[in-house]
Amino acid sequence: EYLYWLRRVFVDYPEVFKMALPDTLVWRSKLAFNEPYVELYFRHPAYQDYPVVGINWLQANDYCSWRTDRVNEMIMVREGLLYMDPTGQTGEENFNTESYLAGQYEGAVRDQMPDYDPNGDVRKVRMEDGILLPKYRLPTEAEWEFASLGLLGNMLADERIFNEKIYPWNGHYIRIDDRSGFDTKDIGQIRANTIRGRGDYMGMAGALNDKNDIPSDVNSYWPNDYGLYCMAGNVNEWVMDVYRPLTYEDNDDFRPFRGNVYQTQVRDDEGNIAEKDSLGKIRYRNVTDDEAFNRRNYNTADNINYLDGDYESSIDYNTDDVSKDNTNSKRMYNTGKSALGENGKSTVRGGLNMTSMVDNRQRVFKGGGWKDRVYWMSPGTRRFLDQSQARADLGFRCAMHRVGGAQGLGY
Repeated sequence: EYLYWLRRVFVDYPEVFKMALPDTLVWRSKLAFNEPYVELYFRHPAYQDYPVVGINWLQANDYCSWRTDRVNEMIMVREGLLYMDPTGQTGEENFNTESYLAGQYEGAVRDQMPDYDPNGDVRKVRMEDGILLPKYRLPTEAEWEFASLGLLGNMLADERIFNEKIYPWNGHYIRIDDRSGFDTKDIGQIRANTIRGRGDYMGMAGALNDKNDIPSDVNSYWPNDYGLYCMAGNVNEWVMDVYRPLTYEDNDDFRPFRGNVYQTQVRDDEGNIAEKDSLGKIRYRNVTDDEAFNRRNYNTADNINYLDGDYESSIDYNTDDVSKDNTNSKRMYNTGKSALGENGKSTVRGGLNMTSMVDNRQRVFKGGGWKDRVYWMSPGTRRFLDQSQARADLGFRCAMHRVGGAQGLGY
C-alpha cells in the first residue's frame, strides 16, 4: 500500500518510490543460496504478513511519517470533513497533516468545523479539536525496552514486582515449562523465532519447533503481557536513539533519549510559515544558536554529542589545540576519512585514522532476530548500525505518544 501510494502520487518524482524500496540484496551471503528470498520475500503474497526487512533507519522514519498522514486523512473522511479523493492527490497536493494545519492544503472539502468567532462561520480542523492523532514514529530505546519487558503481569501487589524477567516472558528458558500457566499441550514449545543451541534454526524434520527458518508471520508465537507479538526473536527492530556505549550512565531519568536535533519551521520575511516543499511537506531548519541564546534547557540545535562526544567530554578538554566552539570530539568518536569506492561514493565502514565505529549516524536496534542466538532476545541487550544500512533480520514497529494522563481517563 505504501509503495503503491508513492508511485501513484509522485509520478513526476520516481526517485521517491525508489528510495522507499527495501534492499532485497541483504539476503545474499557468500556461502549460502538465498536468491529465492532476494526475488520473492518482499514481493510474493505468501510473505504478506511477514515483517519487512532490508529497511534502513531513514526509510523506517519516512514510513512512520506517511502512516501519520494516511491515518489522519482517514479520520477526516470518517468524521465527514473530507471526501475520499485519491485521484485529486498528485505531487505536492497530497494530504499532509502539518500542511493541512498550516493552511497549505485544502483537499476535497465535505464539511468544516463550526467557528464560534462572532465574525466567522466555519473553520478548518485544528489540533485543539482533538480529532487528529499525534505522529507515528519509532519508539525510543527506553520505550521499546519497557514495552518488551511487559512487567504488567508481574506486579502481584501495588508497586511490588515479585518476578523479574530475562525475556519478555516469565522464566529462564525460551521453552514453555510446566510453571508458565499454559495448557499441557503447549509445554516444551519454543516461544520465539531464534537459533537454539549450536545452530538449530527450526527443529527437526517432522517435529519443527519454532517452525521458521526465516522471519515468521508478525502474529506468531505468544504475545507478552502488553499484547505485543515478537518483542523477542523474529526480527530485530530499529529504535530512535543514536548509539553510545555509556547511554545508561548519561541519559535523563525521565524519558531518556539521545539524538535530539531541535528544529523550527522555515518562515518568510513576514513571519508566516514558508511554502511547503515539492512533496507537500512543511519545511524545517535547525534552530540557530542565537535563537537558543539564554535558554536554560539547551543552547544549540544539535545535542547528539552532549556529554559524550562533545568538547567537554573529550580528551582535549582544557587544552589549547581544540576550539571550545567545536561540539564534536574528533579523537573520541572518529570514523576516519571515508574511503572512496570505484564508483566515487564514500563508504560507511570507516577510513583513514579511524578510532571508533561509533559516530552520530549509528542507531540502536534491539530484540534479536531469526538468525541470532538467544542472548540477544533479552530486552536489555543492544547493538548499533549505520542509519543508512539494512539487514535481513532487522525491521521496525511504529509507536505513538500517549496524550493526556498515564492512565487515560482513569477508568
